Amino acid sequence: MPAKSKAQQKAAGAALAAKRGQTPKSRLKGASKDMAESMSEKQLEEFASTKRRGKPERTSH
Repeated sequence: MPAKSKAQQKAAGAALAAKRGQTPKSRLKGASKDMAESMSEKQLEEFASTKRRGKPERTSH
């Protein structure tokens, strides 16, 4: 499932880095922290690899 906004894609990238041990999990906050806890590495890869072109910066719920 692709990310729906640039912010969601960035949060997934941060969560993926923490899950892989590239950054400490203590640096995560907000959506990226929730994503790291609730999503698998494969799901995070799908979100993080979404193309940013044409995506809004943020979306409303």
